[in-house]
Amino acid sequence: MAAGLPRRIIKETQRLMQEPVTGIQAIPDESNARYFHVVVTGPEGSPYEEGVFKLELFLPEEYPMSAPKVRFMTKIYHPNIDKLGRICLDILKDKWSPALQIRTVLLSIQALLSAPNPDDPLANDVAEQWKTNEAKAIDTGYL
Repeated sequence: MAAGLPRRIIKETQRLMQEPVTGIQAIPDESNARYFHVVVTGPEGSPYEEGVFKLELFLPEEYPMSAPKVRFMTKIYHPNIDKLGRICLDILKDKWSPALQIRTVLLSIQALLSAPNPDDPLANDVAEQWKTNEAKAIDTGYL
């Protein structure tokens, strides 16, 4: 662990390593312990079930007073994730609370893969497709 890293980040990182979440792997970068390489497998029974998605997660200096920055590196066809990999998730924006942890954020992203929300889209074209022809949108899945 990097010297000068807040105790909370050290504890959260240790817990992620010792008690991994099923379907989620978060490894701190060797050169920056605030940056994580994340791999999320598509949840069983979801349109993304067969997928393996790479994400990046970064803890800003203000963490835990401000939310982590997270984005998909793997292209995905999802109404709440745009072409740049940005994620529309309330806890990453206005519903962030210092009581939440990296683990909570990753579980919420995994849940978003299970239950896309076309009524609160980031990718309007995908949301429209989801609403008008969900089966086709699901078939498009990830790119």
